[in-house]
Amino acid sequence: MASLELLRDEHCIGEFGDERLCRTGILLHSRMSERGTVCLRRLSDDRATQRRFHRLLEHPNVTPQEIIRHGTERTAQVVAGRHVLAIQDTSELDYTPHARRTSGLGGISNNKGCGLFIHPVLVIDAESHACLGLAHQAAWVREITTERPRERRPIEEKESMRWLDGAKAAEKRLYRAASVTVVADRESDIYEEWDRIPNKRTHLITRARHDRELEGGGTLFGWLAAQPAAACMKLEVPARSAGKAYRSTDGARSGARSAHCAHMEVRYGTVSIRCPKGCKAKQPNIVLSVVELRESPDTVLPGEAAVHWVLLTTHDVEMIEQSLQIVEWYQQRWNIEQLFRILKRQGLDIESSQIEQADELLKLAAIATLVAAKTLQLVNARDGNTSQSASDAFDEDEITVLGKLQGKLEGRTERLKNPYVARSLAWATWIIARLGGWTGYAREARAGPITMRHGLERFGSITQGWKLAQMWA
Repeated sequence: MASLELLRDEHCIGEFGDERLCRTGILLHSRMSERGTVCLRRLSDDRATQRRFHRLLEHPNVTPQEIIRHGTERTAQVVAGRHVLAIQDTSELDYTPHARRTSGLGGISNNKGCGLFIHPVLVIDAESHACLGLAHQAAWVREITTERPRERRPIEEKESMRWLDGAKAAEKRLYRAASVTVVADRESDIYEEWDRIPNKRTHLITRARHDRELEGGGTLFGWLAAQPAAACMKLEVPARSAGKAYRSTDGARSGARSAHCAHMEVRYGTVSIRCPKGCKAKQPNIVLSVVELRESPDTVLPGEAAVHWVLLTTHDVEMIEQSLQIVEWYQQRWNIEQLFRILKRQGLDIESSQIEQADELLKLAAIATLVAAKTLQLVNARDGNTSQSASDAFDEDEITVLGKLQGKLEGRTERLKNPYVARSLAWATWIIARLGGWTGYAREARAGPITMRHGLERFGSITQGWKLAQMWA
């Protein structure tokens, strides 16, 4: 059994019933944070350490479930008394280039490649937008089945059940929170989720995928089309590559999109959606609020599709201010896209791992997602709006090193001074960003996740050197 002191270590990823495994997990997690990679060879200073990491991932007591369970404990503590957004989404990890030597992988991208899937639930403070960590993560290899057609199977036998499982897991893990709003994109528009998940402290915000039938006749999109615009707002739309194409609510195929300021018409109201045929739900109809944002034709760029969001929610929306609040909360879903960005090629590059067993890749993905969430914490804290302490992301030795580095990184003018309160997370983030190559000028582009990753990698090396110097002093 691992000691209590070890289990409280910031880099601890689980107990695993063995102190040696616990210590190896701490070392692997800390090295991954410091060096910004998942490559075990680059994380090891010698062959013995590399083999030690391999044995950790091979051990049957080390499971993705235990890694995530332990990794979400701090999140469960810090959400106390807050309204939090539990943002969930699915991402595939593509190991097609390694398919010949990696066993146990499953189909991805409509079975055109092979790899595995992860489904994290990221927690964001609804008021300050601080990243508080993970509440849950599922990971799996897709199995090819020849059973009944998908539409005839109950939700429990479908991969879509992950959305309900993620929401339930978040509700359970975040029991200390004052309230939880589960936020998800179009794939989560599942009637069973509306039927089973909401309660007095758990709400849903989901972008609509289906033009649902309404009680009393008509459909959701038809009802919205008949409503007058209640207000107009501006929305900064990020660029999107052609690879992000999807089918929009009006049936049009949406592809690449340029970054621009869109003029949006806002509509909102209350609807009662009917249970689809063949769906075994307790409620024959469910009353939900709906908020629509549709881009004005005046700002749609030539050859590009208009921005169009239809958001369904269990929150009451009776005033324009409430509808805009729903939009703001839904916009925080971008955080989980950033998490995936940090995890993949522009960050830890988890898809480049040379590990040859799928079950070991699942464990590595669990550790890497925890590391990516820490990087995202720094990105969200960079403007000083979250009031978080540096201790949310760094231990006492690391905070000491940050303090010693500050004087070296500040300039002579006030514009190049760290403007944040000492020992706050924003203060620490300013230092990490400077180490990552950010100029320090607030008027220039803000430090993003890649800059933060580079800064953390450099900071890890500096901290390791400082600790060695303390040992030899």
